[in-house]
Amino acid sequence: MPILVLYATVEGHSRKIAEHAANQLEELGHSVIVGDVREPGFAIPGRFDGVLLCAPIHMGRYPDAMVRFLRDWKDALEAVPTALISVTLGIHSENAEERAEAEGFPAKLERKTGFRPRRIHHAAGALKFLEYDFFKRMLMRQISASEGGPLDTGKDHEFTDWAALDAFVQEIADDIALAGKG
Repeated sequence: MPILVLYATVEGHSRKIAEHAANQLEELGHSVIVGDVREPGFAIPGRFDGVLLCAPIHMGRYPDAMVRFLRDWKDALEAVPTALISVTLGIHSENAEERAEAEGFPAKLERKTGFRPRRIHHAAGALKFLEYDFFKRMLMRQISASEGGPLDTGKDHEFTDWAALDAFVQEIADDIALAGKG
């Protein structure tokens, strides 16, 4: 059976991360189905060897569609190896308190949904200046300036550690292989 990779995205970077992870899983020999959790019609999680979820943090929370999905499919998700890639710029911060806050978002999600993934990876997102409206662009530039980050609003800036993501995907593939033997 294939692996289901589901994502929620606001500006597209979580989709890019999910698609990258799906490509890695395929390179490792797995069949993969990728879908946006907001779109109707994707398959039931219980029909997969494993599920990888990818969701961003915006305004201090995960997208409502991901929260609803986790509530609705909690039991099916717990029946297979399931992992979460939590995407937030806060994990890239030099400020220890901001990183700790970013690391705490999955626990808040668990309290809200009752679902706990077997593995969690914290991925730094991107400043999508080209996607933002004027006001958000200026706000994000100001936040970036306070962090010593990029100020060039004429392009996007990615902070994702792709090698760390690849290592996490390998761990997921190993978990699924072990579950298949049990």
